[in-house]
Amino acid sequence: MASEGECPYNATLIAREEVSPGHLVIRVRPDGELFRFQPGQFAVLGLCRGEPRVAGSAPDEGPAPIPEPRKLIRRAYSIASSSAERRYAEYYIMLVSTGELTPRLFNLGINARLFMSPKATGLFTLDQVPADRHVVMVATGTGLAPYMSMLRTHLALSAARRFAVLHGARVSWDLGYRAELETIARLCPNFVYLPAITRAAEDPGFRGHVGRLQTLLADGVVEREARVPLAPDASDVFLCGNPGMIDAAREILVARGFQESSPRRPGNIHTEKYW
Repeated sequence: MASEGECPYNATLIAREEVSPGHLVIRVRPDGELFRFQPGQFAVLGLCRGEPRVAGSAPDEGPAPIPEPRKLIRRAYSIASSSAERRYAEYYIMLVSTGELTPRLFNLGINARLFMSPKATGLFTLDQVPADRHVVMVATGTGLAPYMSMLRTHLALSAARRFAVLHGARVSWDLGYRAELETIARLCPNFVYLPAITRAAEDPGFRGHVGRLQTLLADGVVEREARVPLAPDASDVFLCGNPGMIDAAREILVARGFQESSPRRPGNIHTEKYW
């Protein structure tokens, strides 16, 4: 195991919750002041290659012992906590058993040390969405993370617009933040939560939507249940997670007159691919 003195660690894991065997929510506290960020942005987490992997994950490729054990493995993760939270940054992470970093992150216990970048970055934010437009947030898996930050920060201050979250996973126990989102939906009349799964045969007790998110989007679920018009003059749509979902949903939206946003050309489709 790489020791802290050998690795550029500057933060501590202060909380962890296993949503399911492959999904983890962690809170990371920096040694100094937490960076300022806009909801929807991401930061970088890192661990040295010499840190152990979680049991059951694939072994490291290459010869043993691991070469360059003090080399820092870094990956970007969307921040899930409110930008008003100054004690820690929260992240929602999926285990990639063959990956380099997530098996090591999943192995960390409370008070473990790790690296967190001194700043956040990214353009996947509400900054360029006019205050009078509704917001539809579509996500697979851990693509929900930036929306949690947006909702935790903006929802109470944006009563004039409606928010809808369409979140998909294979089975219901992989729907992270489900209890919190259901509570928010009960308390906030301008928010609707629409969970969906794709493997109904494995989860017969689930009572939400079944199917791929792009199909549900095309079938009018958002308009019927969230009362949010899926029209380019009324709503902005955020797409985050699986690139296949993003590409298919973008095609549906463009056919309805939506336009993808870019730094040079503001639009009403905002995307963030997770691999």
